[in-house]
Amino acid sequence: MNIDGRTAFIVGGTAGIGAALADRLRDAGSTVVVGGRSADGPGQTRIDVSDPRSIVRARDEVLAAHPDLDLVVTMAGVMPIEDLRDPAHSPVAERAVAVNLLGTVRVIDAFTPHLLERGSGDIVTVSSGIGFMPFPAMPTYGATKAGVHAYTEALRAQLAGTGIGVTELVPPAVANAGQEKINPAALPMGAFLDEVIGLLTQEPTPNEVVVEAAQHLRWAERDGSYAEQLERRSATSAALLGR
Repeated sequence: MNIDGRTAFIVGGTAGIGAALADRLRDAGSTVVVGGRSADGPGQTRIDVSDPRSIVRARDEVLAAHPDLDLVVTMAGVMPIEDLRDPAHSPVAERAVAVNLLGTVRVIDAFTPHLLERGSGDIVTVSSGIGFMPFPAMPTYGATKAGVHAYTEALRAQLAGTGIGVTELVPPAVANAGQEKINPAALPMGAFLDEVIGLLTQEPTPNEVVVEAAQHLRWAERDGSYAEQLERRSATSAALLGR
């Protein structure tokens, strides 16, 4: 994927991986608009992906200012810890589904007609290593990210031949938003983005961008390490839940 001279909208780009990716795209010569619920600065658009009306407003605002938009990255997400023994977790789970999965679907739906009319462009979704190798303390997060993966696969198949590329970014734990406190092995942001950009700009563009630190999660079942990894992650999850 060429990242030079693009016009991109990164939904969920006001902090963390999204903000760091926005900086990399700008450094490469692209115009980048970032969106988020608290966005209020230059080059930012306020958007709440759990609210369909907010998505439509943001789409109209972005396309009015940038009719040449040709790259949409959808990565807004929440990562709650849930105790499934307590039914009170249900509203938290419902919000995770609304933001992580339905938000992804709605953002893609909002911008696909524009990209189809252009006849070219790229959509980047963001799943997670947890979508392939569960972390039991974050059950709904993992379920939504597995859903993002499956949806991305179907989207790529349906958009084949339209000129629109569909790429899935599969991060491991990255040192942002407090993940380093849960996982001391979380990748430094700079090293993660270096590897992501190197993979993303390959020709042809890979269907999935999976950095080295995420490979063991992505391919655990294939490599026969799934049960062992899940046992270790279950022990860590139990400690987080105070058990």
